[in-house]
Amino acid sequence: MRFFGKTISLFLIEGDPNKRWVCELSNWNGKAYKFPRAEVRNCSDRIDLSGCGIYFLFGRNDEYEKESVYIGEAENVFVRLKQHLVGKEFWNECITFISKDNRLNKAHIKYLEHQCYCLAQKSNRYVLENTSIPTKSSLTEAEEAELAEFLHNVKIIMNTLGHKVLEPIVDYEKQVDDKNISETLYINAARGAEGKGKRTTDGFVVLKGSKIADPVTTSYGENWNKLRKKLLDSKIINEELYFTEDKIFGSPSAAAAIIMGRNANGLIEWKNIKGKTLTDIDSE
Repeated sequence: MRFFGKTISLFLIEGDPNKRWVCELSNWNGKAYKFPRAEVRNCSDRIDLSGCGIYFLFGRNDEYEKESVYIGEAENVFVRLKQHLVGKEFWNECITFISKDNRLNKAHIKYLEHQCYCLAQKSNRYVLENTSIPTKSSLTEAEEAELAEFLHNVKIIMNTLGHKVLEPIVDYEKQVDDKNISETLYINAARGAEGKGKRTTDGFVVLKGSKIADPVTTSYGENWNKLRKKLLDSKIINEELYFTEDKIFGSPSAAAAIIMGRNANGLIEWKNIKGKTLTDIDSE
């Protein structure tokens, strides 16, 4: 797969990174704004925000100890965001996308809202604050093709602005040239431990369907026990001791310790299909 470079322009309207940003991508008719909740009313000077667009409200869900997001659309983005100052408490940051040439209409933004919701749901990185699935508009083939490009650029900018809400934890459909990133690694150990994982740009991911050892060893660290219990309580690991979703860990060793139920060095415990450890792979 051939990749092409992109030029992204970031403009701090007040010259302060804690206030309003404008973000644009080379050769794209879209435009993004990023700003904190406290700056919403100050956006009355941005005339283009009175048009059609989609928006993301970011906050934190304390119940699940995860970042949360609400995805919406509006024919007048500025008016809708002012309404959310009263109607929604959880959020503290907004990123909104509009068209610089006013080519987005109601059907387009409903379509984009639905697609973004589905991507966010699939990635499972954030708690979705939407109470229902957005309706998907019926568009022509040409319109869908144009919006596919628009959505691709939304994902690029969203990632650039610090939110991977639309990015899957493991992209199974995307070919990755770096074998050290894409290669599946395994653990098969005592007490039923059967793990599969991948190194990604976010950390080490234990893949859905991996099984943890039971019981743990007597020397198992207290912090690992707490994390294991947390994963069980949140149903990320079910009663049968299987991971119910892909889960990111900070290191291969952390992932190995949870899988194996003992203290572990992930650099030598995780192995590829040929039996090579991470240390072997990195030494090639």
